[in-house]
Amino acid sequence: MEFPTTGLPAAANEAADSPADPPADPPADCPLCPRLVAFHRANRMAFPTFFNAPVPSFGPTDGRLLIVGLAPGLRGANQTGRPFTGDYAGDLLYSTLRDHGFSRGTYDRRADDGLELVDCRITNAVRCVPPENKPVGAEVSACRPFLARTIAGMPSLQVILALGSLAHGATLAALGQRKSAFKFGHCVVYALPEGRTLVSSYHCSRYNTNTGKLTTEMFHSVFGTIRALLDG
Repeated sequence: MEFPTTGLPAAANEAADSPADPPADPPADCPLCPRLVAFHRANRMAFPTFFNAPVPSFGPTDGRLLIVGLAPGLRGANQTGRPFTGDYAGDLLYSTLRDHGFSRGTYDRRADDGLELVDCRITNAVRCVPPENKPVGAEVSACRPFLARTIAGMPSLQVILALGSLAHGATLAALGQRKSAFKFGHCVVYALPEGRTLVSSYHCSRYNTNTGKLTTEMFHSVFGTIRALLDG
């Protein structure tokens, strides 16, 4: 599933072609996706204490690992303003990062809990919460320039972990690669241009863990693979 840049709203194409050093994160009032803008407005009325805006990336830009998720959850990152913070997916992800040396401090489901990422950055393919946690193709396309800039802004990047098939496809599109050449699968490893490596995993959602599609052991195995790739 590839999402060409042609046919995007004018603002999206301008974002992709803007001059030097454009932002890697969309502005709080990003207008690119009318459906998501309307959903934010509704959520600001329903949940006035929530973040309710495009969620910026989290972690140092000099990290060697970038984790790409799908999109903010309504009561997770959309509430707290930090990727994977506030819901079950974050509980599993951040505990796994801690166990594999990619974080320090205590994760407490709050953006101000003091947690720091080590050698790692986290972002989403789509930065705004979508209805029913399901972005449409045009929204993935519109957000692609921000993912591309996030990748380009990590000079030491060696490994990209894509959580789920949508993040897998969005990452490949952001890198100008054809998804057909990189079939999604759990704990699959692909060599990318510029000496980078793509690792893909089932998403660490409660649904996947409850159904047994992804176990804690399977998720830890993915990070064991990443550690081996980074540290040899």
